[in-house]
Amino acid sequence: MLPAISGFEHVRVVRSGGRGPAAARNAGWRAADTPWVVFLDDDVIPEPGWAEAVWKDLVDLPEDVAGSQGRIVVPLPSGRRPTDAERNTAGLADALWVTADMAYRRSALEEAGGFDERFPRAYREDADLALRVARAGHRLVRGERVTAHPVRQDGFWASVRFQRGNADDALMRRAHGPGWREAIGGGRGRLRAHAVTTAAGLAAVTLAGLAARRARRSSDRLDVGRIAGAGARIPGRGLAVLAGVAGAVWAGLTAEFAWRRIAPGPRTPDEVWRMVVTSVVIPPVACAHRLRGEWGVRR
Repeated sequence: MLPAISGFEHVRVVRSGGRGPAAARNAGWRAADTPWVVFLDDDVIPEPGWAEAVWKDLVDLPEDVAGSQGRIVVPLPSGRRPTDAERNTAGLADALWVTADMAYRRSALEEAGGFDERFPRAYREDADLALRVARAGHRLVRGERVTAHPVRQDGFWASVRFQRGNADDALMRRAHGPGWREAIGGGRGRLRAHAVTTAAGLAAVTLAGLAARRARRSSDRLDVGRIAGAGARIPGRGLAVLAGVAGAVWAGLTAEFAWRRIAPGPRTPDEVWRMVVTSVVIPPVACAHRLRGEWGVRR
């Protein structure tokens, strides 16, 4: 319990033991005794008059409405196009049922069992709860209150770290079936393209290594005269050609992915360099996290 602060004596801090956002939110709503529970993320700023706007959003809702989402605005810089990180955050403005600002009836939370604590990050646990609440026959609506979500500066490798969410996508598929993305209004994602890119890169490296090994072994067996002969066979040539094809596929997919991220951005040298480097790293990292997630949900 934190010491009382002037004007906030009624505030009670509940601890969940560091078990992740889902567990923290469960601890919070279970400690409440109000008909509605409103969730805010720790990196948002409610607009002035937010508390009164929440009351207006909730007071006259029909009984079949179990949740009300606030309107998320993401302030982007003026005078230039947004960076990849800024566009990623801006996507929250159109996302459905995010706990950046989301109110639920306590009875609906009890019925659904709250947030699924198998989600270890602030990612997908809100969408999972919304799908379960909707499946139980309740409606979710958008309110009129406004909450700002500033863009964070998460560093050069932020987009690579975000790939950890692919493990949570495996749990979403397990829990809600292959159509879960459409159910929450999301796009298909890029995992399939990442898998092809990663496979092509691995094939290129593997085939090039085999070609080089075969070439060394063949050269050890060939005498100088045969090597110089008019009809000499180039050792490992077929493998080298296949390695080149796989490498070209990898390079093409990687370049397309990088340009897809560079084109809508400010195209400054720092941003272009960051997009090029992380576009090389993201596909194998995304695939590794997805495999980890698939393994976890099947254990």
